[in-house]
Amino acid sequence: MSLRLRQICLVAPTLEPAVGTLCNALGTTVFYRDPNVAKYGLENAVMPLGETFLEVVAPFQDGTAAGRYLIRRAGEGGYMIILETDDIASWIGQAASVGVRVAADLDCPGEYRGLQLHPRDTGGPLLEINWSASDTYHPAGPDWRGGSASPAIVGATVQADGPAAVASRWSDILRRPARDGAIALDSGVIRFVPASDGRGEGLAGIDVAGLAWPAGESRMLCGTKVCSLRSIPPVRGHLQWLWSTLHRRVHRPSRMWPRHGRHGRPGLC
Repeated sequence: MSLRLRQICLVAPTLEPAVGTLCNALGTTVFYRDPNVAKYGLENAVMPLGETFLEVVAPFQDGTAAGRYLIRRAGEGGYMIILETDDIASWIGQAASVGVRVAADLDCPGEYRGLQLHPRDTGGPLLEINWSASDTYHPAGPDWRGGSASPAIVGATVQADGPAAVASRWSDILRRPARDGAIALDSGVIRFVPASDGRGEGLAGIDVAGLAWPAGESRMLCGTKVCSLRSIPPVRGHLQWLWSTLHRRVHRPSRMWPRHGRHGRPGLC
């Protein structure tokens, strides 16, 4: 059961100016707007970063889960970590086996299935595991047929008052060991750090490789710390590169990746 970090979802009170700011900073454009999210009282914009995706959702009516999240975390920021698998059926049983409820089962038979896990059972931000048929990626719309290798979202940082406990819980759910406060996926890394900004637990930051920014630079975008990492290596060495980068950050901090980043929140840069 492979798992790759495929998509990050942010939440904002309105799509603009958040989407425009992200597109300008990250060198991307809006590729798809999903009309189906309207039934949840939301509108969205999906932007590709290589073969990974950054989404922003915004509520257009009262009483939405996203709107309550904005209130609870005092404004825009990280909302959801979305992982892609090659075997969605196995994850249905896995969630049940560790006592995690499925908050939403998004099923398009033969094309796509997404399992959004209940955040009260997982801790941290909303976690989704999904599967798409063939070489498509359903959340990117019917016209998506693949992108370039770079840039790419290669890491996500979850903050919590008890990061070790949340890491352990996610480790049980994802069947991946938590080491040095991080879980390495088949592609991508999820890190767990103490909450230090007064906003409580949630998705605090993402790591993007191959940006035009200098490696090690970080910016606050849509309430989320976005860290620029160096270019992505060949696929064969991808996971080893991610883990060695994490290892250097945890064990041998350098001037390029200071302990608390430019904005005072823990991160790889």
